[in-house]
Amino acid sequence: MEELMLPHKLTLEGRSKLTMTGVTEVVSFDENAVFLHTTLGDLLVQGEELKLKTLSVEGGQVSVEGKISAMAYEEPRRTGGWLSRLLG
Repeated sequence: MEELMLPHKLTLEGRSKLTMTGVTEVVSFDENAVFLHTTLGDLLVQGEELKLKTLSVEGGQVSVEGKISAMAYEEPRRTGGWLSRLLG
């Protein structure tokens, strides 16, 4: 069965409220970082006094409030030996 692809959207309001859709899993969170799996890759949100305000993984919605300083997508790690990584 094909997995439903949730649309991925980020909305940042004044660097203090981040609303996201397309979240498939909240991997970890604390007051300084939130790490999520999204339909477009892994996302790291960094800041201070971060709190998860909305969490609806079934609907793919998450909101984070606090002092947001950075958001970055992490590229998936390549598997295989050094030769397969070299040759792509």
